[in-house]
Amino acid sequence: MNQALDIVAAGWKSWKGQGQTLVVFAFQESAPVLLGLGKEAKILAALAQSDGFKGKERETFIARPSDNKPAERLLLVGLGKKADFNLEVLRRAASGVVKAGESLSLKQIAVRVPQIGRGAAQLGEIQALGEGLFLAAYRFDRYQKPESDAPKPLEHVTLLSETLSASVGKAIDHARIFSTATTLARDLINEPPSRMNPERLAEEAKKIHEGSLTVKVHETKDLEKMGMGGLLGVGRGGAVPPRLVELIYKPSGKAKKVVALVGKGITFDSGGLSLKPAQSMETMKDDMSGAAAVLGVMSALGELKPRVEVRGYLAIAENMPGGRAQKPGDVLKAFNGKTIEVLNTDAEGRLVLSDALAYACSKKPDVVIDIATLTGACVVALGHRISAVMTNTPALFKSLKAAGDLSGEKFWELPLEKEYQQDVKSKIADVQNIGKRRGEAGAIIGGLFLQEFVDDRPWAHIDIAGPSWTDSDQPYCPAGATGHPVRTLLHYLQSL
Repeated sequence: MNQALDIVAAGWKSWKGQGQTLVVFAFQESAPVLLGLGKEAKILAALAQSDGFKGKERETFIARPSDNKPAERLLLVGLGKKADFNLEVLRRAASGVVKAGESLSLKQIAVRVPQIGRGAAQLGEIQALGEGLFLAAYRFDRYQKPESDAPKPLEHVTLLSETLSASVGKAIDHARIFSTATTLARDLINEPPSRMNPERLAEEAKKIHEGSLTVKVHETKDLEKMGMGGLLGVGRGGAVPPRLVELIYKPSGKAKKVVALVGKGITFDSGGLSLKPAQSMETMKDDMSGAAAVLGVMSALGELKPRVEVRGYLAIAENMPGGRAQKPGDVLKAFNGKTIEVLNTDAEGRLVLSDALAYACSKKPDVVIDIATLTGACVVALGHRISAVMTNTPALFKSLKAAGDLSGEKFWELPLEKEYQQDVKSKIADVQNIGKRRGEAGAIIGGLFLQEFVDDRPWAHIDIAGPSWTDSDQPYCPAGATGHPVRTLLHYLQSL
């Protein structure tokens, strides 16, 4: 599980570095440019350069100054060229600090804040630096036997800024809140699917109940009364019945806006009777990543206190081929009264979202955003690092893209092409759950289907099928669930 890492702030001038390891960042120029040091910088840079250190991104170098100034041991970490610098570069460099600390068996380390920007920009750098440190320390090892020679986790980091202020402490606190919300989502997704089933995920939602947050779980009888045929249809083949979890955060004062976040929560996707190949099922516990992201966001609001009302909806089911499973050719009736012809039971995410989106819109929020691992077609189009966004409001995409630039999470807009709308029309129901031209524009068809269950209010659909999971270790995320796009959504809510 997530490792406990403590990060505190201290003033650079008052810091005593004897006997400690100090991290200093460096740009790659004609000679390495060490950031945040005084007169020692040129001497140390020349020493490092003579041993081959250039300051390339995430390049590291260990130096021991002969006079132990400014510390007994220096760890230089490259940021690459200054012209290419952004907050994501700093997060990735911070992950190198954690890995180097572990390899050196350090329990504590001090990090000189590079101070590249000024004012608000510098606070953003401190938050990004903190996020990289916190997230790089994450491990999901609950089911592993500890190895005797495994690296010991880094326990304590001191961030050294030029001056110590309440703003610096707030930036570190925000880094902790954003990272904790992200690692909550990672933990939920990484759990084995037989443990993290619809019942357990609903119980996890109840655990984040606090004064500013209300949680309500709608179970089978409630869903039947509400007319949620999509959720009930998908959950029919599973051993554990589906749920719709409703979470509401209200600010202390008058809310500037009301935002609804709707997450797809398929705790395991076998494909139903339209069964997936065995290899395609290996990571299908991550099909609840949208719901996990919404839950991660909701868990952070009590501390962040944005001045918006946020309503989170988790559409939770397992898609299994049990004896009562829905069949290709079945017709379901969604919350808003529209009928859906099910032609492929493996296109189930849009079925559970049809109910949740229609229900969310019935409460008349100002903005609706759904988050879902919806289509493999999105991965074909954009790969595993970029999410697709489809929206009826161009300004909403711009806001999400700007929030993504702050978080280091990537988004690309796909069109809700009207000429494809006919592809989701059914001959025997209002709509069908796959397109008529199989294999074409699959991600867009998914978005157009969902649009049938929202009204004209601002809405965005985020297809996270690629970035929700990584098969290999990334700079500040080990292989497994990523927690994407929790930090983007938090930045977006803070911007309103």
